[in-house]
Amino acid sequence: MKKKNQQNYLDYIPVKNPDIEFQINEDGRAVILIEWKGFYHRIAQKFFHRPRVSDITLDDYGTFVWTAVDGVKDVHQLSQEMEQKFPSMEKTMSRLIKFLEIMHDNHMIHWKGEKQK
Repeated sequence: MKKKNQQNYLDYIPVKNPDIEFQINEDGRAVILIEWKGFYHRIAQKFFHRPRVSDITLDDYGTFVWTAVDGVKDVHQLSQEMEQKFPSMEKTMSRLIKFLEIMHDNHMIHWKGEKQK
């Protein structure tokens, strides 16, 4: 009988990718800067006029989570802080987990103890 791989995100500790730079804009929102490297990206930059660096401006929730990720707090602690900061927000935990999954899938964060790719 196969065992299901149950993931308990509450115990995961997100860690920012040290290669990702960010800054805070004049509105107080985090802007993540992604540099496109590699052969195919250079071709796209040259022939299709793609930018070398893309900037992703996060909303208030994303900015809060991005700045709160410190490599020490687990997802449960982040969700509690988020509930205190945004008390009227619905489905805090599921929104936080989905945001962190997207950040993880795009290599902006990794889970503490996870092997780097």
